Amino acid sequence: MRILVVSQYFWPENFRINDLVEEFVRRGHEVTVLTGRPNYPDGKFFRDFLENPDHFDEYMGATVIRVPMLPRGQGGVRLMLNYISFALSASLIGPWRLRRCKFDAIFAYEPSPITVGIPAAVMRAFTRAPLTFWVLDLWPETLEAIGVVRSKVMLTLIGSLVSTIYAHCDLILAQSNSFIPQIAKYAGSGRRIEYFPSWAESLFAPQGVELAPEVTVKSGCFNIMFAGNIGESQDFPAILAAAEQLRAHSNIRWLIVGDGRMAGWVTEEIKKRALEHSVLMLGRYPVERMPSFFRHADALLLSLKDEPIFAMTIPGKLQSYLASGIPLLAMLNGEGSAIIQNAQAGLSCPAGDYAALAEAVLQLSAMSKEERKTMGMRGKTLSDDEFGRKKLIDQLEGWLEELQIRGAY
Repeated sequence: MRILVVSQYFWPENFRINDLVEEFVRRGHEVTVLTGRPNYPDGKFFRDFLENPDHFDEYMGATVIRVPMLPRGQGGVRLMLNYISFALSASLIGPWRLRRCKFDAIFAYEPSPITVGIPAAVMRAFTRAPLTFWVLDLWPETLEAIGVVRSKVMLTLIGSLVSTIYAHCDLILAQSNSFIPQIAKYAGSGRRIEYFPSWAESLFAPQGVELAPEVTVKSGCFNIMFAGNIGESQDFPAILAAAEQLRAHSNIRWLIVGDGRMAGWVTEEIKKRALEHSVLMLGRYPVERMPSFFRHADALLLSLKDEPIFAMTIPGKLQSYLASGIPLLAMLNGEGSAIIQNAQAGLSCPAGDYAALAEAVLQLSAMSKEERKTMGMRGKTLSDDEFGRKKLIDQLEGWLEELQIRGAY
């Protein structure tokens, strides 16, 4: 198939869409990616890209079409301008740059913002190829939950935009079962919606890799690792409150690998609370390096704020955590928590309950290595059975082929 992928984010930014594009190419599909200029999460265009943009026009055999846009910068206004600028630029320039191309399928990747659906719908109109839209973040609910938009009028307008985008989709994929009713509320009756969770990239199994030298090995330490985006949704105030509560336990160490809009705040709070010896900010590294960091972890930390929308969400890193064979510590509600509890792959406590998180840390650290290993292996089994990469991409490929036969109109 000739597949057009529309995504605001793409390599060298670290997102699961990179892995999907690589797999599409490996399976013999002709893939073109319509995307922006890399600036996530720092908010500035990557230096390597600015110095040699031509180097980033091809990825693993896929053609990459990049359109101009404003970088994320700092603050909510800049972030909204970043979203809008990509949507407009890709909608206007995309059809021109791809005017001689024919496509059998369009696949839009939406971890946020929903506005990626605008150029995806425009390309559907120009190419008459069916559009599959993968919803990983619910708008406008998420905007309200993290306080980005509080105006009821604005939330209603954004809801209307969401309905318009969904109306131009041939297939909508929901990252959790809980998302389906919310999507249906905006998509209307008759719109096809399917459950399609994320998968774990095979590289996340840490066996056979060297320990990351960036982490000092400390004998007798119980290492809790958080890996990923450091943002509003992850509830770092509660995480740091739990770390404060466990300050007296010198054997407990929190390792934070990643970056994001709240990274500066977290760094300052660590200093204010005198947690420098127990909470370590390690910075951001390429996804390929993560297994070497996971080798240091006795537990992997997963957290989301106490908001109804996040109870419906399966955090993207859950599948990668499960694949590692390391037990999980979760401070979240809803579907993500239920997955961990049902699999007995770790310990879970309610979102925002830092005291319960601290207690779970003590409980897990008191277990034997064999008990923790058994927990981790249960998670690995669940990952293989329910979130296997081949199984899920096979399913997606089948849906795209089915839509190709039927056509968009």
